[in-house]
Amino acid sequence: MSGGLLVAGTTSDAGKSVVTAGICRWLVRRGVKVAPFKAQNMSLNSFVTREGAEIGRAQAMQAQAARVEPTALMNPVLLKPGSDRSSQVVLMGRPVGEMSARGYHGGRQESLLSTVVDCLEQLRGTYDAVICEGAGSPAEINLRRTDIVNMGIARAARFPVVVVGDIDRGGVFASFFGTTALLSAEDQALIAGYLVNKFRGDVSLLEPGLDMLHGLTGRPTYGVLPFAHGLGIDEEDGLRVSLRGAVRESVVAPPHGEDILRIAVCAVPLMSNFTDVDALAAEPGVVVRFVDRPEELHDADLVIVPGTRGTVKALAWLRERGLADALLRRAAEGRPVLGICGGYQILGEHIEDDVESRAGQVDGLGLLPVRIRFDPEKTLARPAGEALGAPVEGYEIHHGVADVRGGEPFLTDGSGQRLDGCRSGAVWGTHWHGSLESDTFRRRFLTEIAKAAGRRFVPAPDTCFAGLREEQLDRLGDLIEEHADTDALWRLIESGAPAGLPFIAPGAPGARA
Repeated sequence: MSGGLLVAGTTSDAGKSVVTAGICRWLVRRGVKVAPFKAQNMSLNSFVTREGAEIGRAQAMQAQAARVEPTALMNPVLLKPGSDRSSQVVLMGRPVGEMSARGYHGGRQESLLSTVVDCLEQLRGTYDAVICEGAGSPAEINLRRTDIVNMGIARAARFPVVVVGDIDRGGVFASFFGTTALLSAEDQALIAGYLVNKFRGDVSLLEPGLDMLHGLTGRPTYGVLPFAHGLGIDEEDGLRVSLRGAVRESVVAPPHGEDILRIAVCAVPLMSNFTDVDALAAEPGVVVRFVDRPEELHDADLVIVPGTRGTVKALAWLRERGLADALLRRAAEGRPVLGICGGYQILGEHIEDDVESRAGQVDGLGLLPVRIRFDPEKTLARPAGEALGAPVEGYEIHHGVADVRGGEPFLTDGSGQRLDGCRSGAVWGTHWHGSLESDTFRRRFLTEIAKAAGRRFVPAPDTCFAGLREEQLDRLGDLIEEHADTDALWRLIESGAPAGLPFIAPGAPGARA
């Protein structure tokens, strides 16, 4: 068997990522060797594979759902926005330059089709099944000619397509019908059916509409997935934090100690890898919130300046908002601040940037004895070390090179030799994303923060972040097993789209039935 399926959506954020992960987990539990694939991803939330390739975090988590090691083959094209009009293009895990949206869709994207098809074929040669995730909507008719991630890849691989719609937004029937009716006859021949996501209430009330949709399109609905609180995997973009949702929306475990710990995350422009705070939000008694006003830092026990694709832009934003002054006051009062990646760079003495913003030399906040120089070559690594006497693993994605000129070592090689970052008083900084997912280190770090903040907060001794992730992925697999027609999905994966699916007028502009 070397089958597959494309999970498309009526819109962005319809649930493609979680459905793809759920199908991967369902299949691997059946003994199927399965891999995820997304030809082109636009995201500031990325991950570094073992071979040092940068891919979208959603694909890395889908690989975890499939219980396989993520590779660049699973996300050959990654676009990292730097503004509303341009993005860094990452090809096969390595940056190849900045490009405007017009330039990308005007020719570069179409030329990448052979690359993404080759990656998909390599996966098909290794795995029993490949579950592809689309992007946005397949009915974006202005982009169809150069499409390599929706119907373009489905046509190239002859994969059947299941369209996911978020009924919580409303208009799901019109979205299903309209998505299909805007496609050409050749594309419609691969649209096998639909999957309703985030349904609340009695499914029997929905069934007449599903029957009418089947009558109108000749295509079945393969399942109705209920709205599940606190469920998700690493987001592509946005401000949602997957495991924070689990803490806020389910029964919240009480603090292990007498106090809670409040953590404020500065919502800087072009924020990247905001999932760094997921592990903090998963701790009982820790409250994490995103903030954009200085007064919101007042009662925070820890303030985090997170990663960003625009370090100089984020620094200017902090100053304009008054947050920079609030951070300076906190540091002077000995109140904890943590900078991660771009946030670490912002906390330094100065930044020399002729690569990202091309702003030249810019003064940082001066809270850490660090000078940053942006290098054209991006650092992509999966380091490991020690901090606060505990083992730490992380990953690095940055152009900035740090020249540390003082302070205490933060992340070391175990013998006390600095690997990354530094500490000065109650201010900490590191380039390592994901370090807080190391359970023992996270508990010791939170203990330090609570002590500095004067809180009687005690970290729970048994919070296992990797275990919580596995529980969420199993819940996604359960949703597919319990609420989708898995026999029908298996037939699609194994045999492709059914023959003779009807054409729905009018079709793509200029297309004929």
